[in-house]
Amino acid sequence: MPRVAPSVERVPYSGIRELAEIAMSMEGVLRLYFGESNLPTPDYIKDAAERAIREGDTFYTENAGLPSLRRAIAESYRKLHQVELDPAGEIVITASGVQALNVAIRSTLDPGDEALVLTPAWPNGSSIVALSNGVARQIPHPLCGSRYAIDFDALEAAVNQRTRLLVYISPSNPLGWVATQADQQRLLDFARRHELWLLADEVYDRLNYLGARPGEPAPSILRLASRDDAVIVVQSFSKAYRMTGWRLGYLIARRDLAEKAAQMNEFIVSHAASFTQKAGETALMEGEEELARMLEGLRANRDLCLDALRGMPRVTVPEPDGAFYLFPRIAGVADSFAFCRRLLEETRVGLAPGVAFGAGGEGSVRICYAAERSILEPAMERLRKFLQQGHQFGIIA
Repeated sequence: MPRVAPSVERVPYSGIRELAEIAMSMEGVLRLYFGESNLPTPDYIKDAAERAIREGDTFYTENAGLPSLRRAIAESYRKLHQVELDPAGEIVITASGVQALNVAIRSTLDPGDEALVLTPAWPNGSSIVALSNGVARQIPHPLCGSRYAIDFDALEAAVNQRTRLLVYISPSNPLGWVATQADQQRLLDFARRHELWLLADEVYDRLNYLGARPGEPAPSILRLASRDDAVIVVQSFSKAYRMTGWRLGYLIARRDLAEKAAQMNEFIVSHAASFTQKAGETALMEGEEELARMLEGLRANRDLCLDALRGMPRVTVPEPDGAFYLFPRIAGVADSFAFCRRLLEETRVGLAPGVAFGAGGEGSVRICYAAERSILEPAMERLRKFLQQGHQFGIIA
């Protein structure tokens, strides 16, 4: 009897999605497991999509996306990062950030090739490597004092003649860690020395608390890389503009890879929806004021949850510098999925299990604090009570 492909069999089901699907069958859950705000997309973006549909933007576009959107992205990078990009040859629009990740990884790996992935990390990168018949070697971020770091010794030990790619996320999902320019320079030097592609997931770059002004982006690897470097940046409209359901992203890469990525779009979705792309243009051009307001609220939510977590037993949590996640480690938790499932069943609080984020994640949980106070405050109180009684459930040693 024919079987599904072994490469598909090897890809684990997302622990985040597995927990979420249990939660979606229940009433009254405080949802902090997905990486999204519980607020809808801003009206000015929705209005732009409606206007585009009325004006007839409902036809096929170029595989690489609308030239006008690519020009808007290039202008955004010029203003925010002082980076000059060629919209015609270095930017490819995709139907979501995960599709950008997909075509980028598939453009760099042949079957049997290996990728180094800094973890804990959003699991889709490692899973796409497996789907490409490659091998993901996960290198955990060590916690050094109050800040995560990069274990360059472990990277050196893991690289071999089959290694083709190095993947990292900054700002990090789930850690909230933000790579400094010194971190990025070392990663770039490492990739150059070993002749690797360097893939930076910068989806959360606008959600940065270290900037001198609200909305100042986290450092991009593109500020350091030359246009000839084997560097790829994956981006999305989902987080900064609350467009998770719209499925709109892009990648920036060296011309040869960008050309193949655009070609690969044809065999996956052809292109992102035309009216969604027009809405993305409006988000880039008109979104700064709304983004600044959102960041102010996110910072306040972060501080609220940090204060609550630091008063709970067994909890250690570093202060994140970006994104909208906390990743507390809970002493005594050896099975974070079982912990999160029992928390969900007993209290109706939905968190993501740390084990879902790969090496270094077990024993932690991810909390998305991009929610209203009316959700966060009771969620933190229910978690506190649950931890106080955790030994009674047999889920905390």
